[in-house]
Amino acid sequence: MNFTDIFKGVDLQNKAVSRRQFFRQNAMGLGAAALASMIPKELMAAGGGMIPGLPHFAPKAKRVIYISLIGAPSQFETFDYKPNLKKEFKKNIKDYLVASGQRLTGMTASQGSFPVAPSFVDFKQHGESGMWVSDLLPHTAKVADDICLIKSMHTDAINHEPANQLIYTGNMQSGKASMGSWLSYGLGSLNEDLPTFCVLHAQHSSPFSNVQAISNRLWNSSYLPGKHSGVNLRSSGDPVLFLKDAPGIDREMRRSMLDGLSGLNQKTLEHVGDPEIQTRIQQYEMAYRMQMSVPELTDMSKESEATYDLYGPDSKKRGSFAACALMARRLAERGVRFTQIFHRGWDAHGNLPRDMKAQCGDIDQGCYGLIQDLKQRGMLEDTLVICGGEFGRTVYSQGQLTETNYGRDHHPRAFSLWLAGAGVKGGTTYGDTDDYSFNITTPDQKVHVRDLHATILERCGLDHHRLSFGYQGLEQKLTGVEPARVVTDILKSSDYKNKLH
Repeated sequence: MNFTDIFKGVDLQNKAVSRRQFFRQNAMGLGAAALASMIPKELMAAGGGMIPGLPHFAPKAKRVIYISLIGAPSQFETFDYKPNLKKEFKKNIKDYLVASGQRLTGMTASQGSFPVAPSFVDFKQHGESGMWVSDLLPHTAKVADDICLIKSMHTDAINHEPANQLIYTGNMQSGKASMGSWLSYGLGSLNEDLPTFCVLHAQHSSPFSNVQAISNRLWNSSYLPGKHSGVNLRSSGDPVLFLKDAPGIDREMRRSMLDGLSGLNQKTLEHVGDPEIQTRIQQYEMAYRMQMSVPELTDMSKESEATYDLYGPDSKKRGSFAACALMARRLAERGVRFTQIFHRGWDAHGNLPRDMKAQCGDIDQGCYGLIQDLKQRGMLEDTLVICGGEFGRTVYSQGQLTETNYGRDHHPRAFSLWLAGAGVKGGTTYGDTDDYSFNITTPDQKVHVRDLHATILERCGLDHHRLSFGYQGLEQKLTGVEPARVVTDILKSSDYKNKLH
């Protein structure tokens, strides 16, 4: 059979669709389109989207900025102060690990001993809260009273790929929708000229850092409609590929071309009924609008010197973490629901003192600047900011150990992460760990990754039990089917308990 025969067959099939079949396949889509045409745009944005009943209750956060430290920063050199370890320098804790049932990675399982590695970093207390913060983070320490530090995070994964998939998609297996996609799906858009979910990739400065590979599985919509996938804003070249019109194509011609293409796609949609065709139409329209909105977004010329000073000298270097943090604020004030900043290079299996100085130096002032900038603009009260990695690091050294040189392996049983804004209790330290930051010593304050997801959704007005999407015979959820709780202790107020049923 040649292509002509195939095309004739498809055409006959399309023409064979009866009036009854057409309305059965497309009634919901036509109804939604008709309703959308009747509702004022500003009300659609305020209401969160076209899904009835969402959000479930009044949100405290209109938008989320998630700072993802890929590779897993060590809690010993950032927020989990363990001064007594200096007395145990090089102590072999192999028997302790065996008795505790610690899982070992293939990178350290064959070590003959597991010597304690005290941190090379000093800590100080900061703010009215007296929060302990590493000297590697002097700027972050200035906003100690604005952040809530969770020291009792834990996860199920001990290696990077499954751990990243769990913390950003809710499942260690591939093929699940990302957190940003869920929020886009549940809340809808605040700005029809920009994507609901944007992804920024910040460059790390150290040439020695161990860089973990990541992929769009961490910001993909999977079974959710394609329009909810994260859109990359590139740190070099054009912010979005293929956004510029080809030479000789003006706006009027581009509009005419899109109208013609949309008409063809609409006919196919009417015949086939595939919702992905509707997504394709919407994405073409979004790209057309972004041709105007993205150049304005990425034009930093109107930012004041005071703002650049706030984020630090690197904020004028495109692609730096500080520049990405500033861009995240610009996206937030333009209505982007979820912005994710990926900063890689935190996987310090060796030469940790050298690499941690560089990594913390990359993000420190940018994090401070973002919190302060949001506060000054009155946006922190309805913007949730999260910063952390996928798991923690071991108290014992991997490889060579001296007082100034050591590495740390992966540790899923306890790690640190902070949140700020959107009614989170600033100046709070939640949970604690033992002297080795090995086990969580406050069992009623343990926070699993699923609990973090439930809490983020709650801040955005979404009940994690009820936010679902039917796929392959299951009601898919960000928090999955295992127990998850909203960590209400770290929140100033919560409607979740009242709205749960």
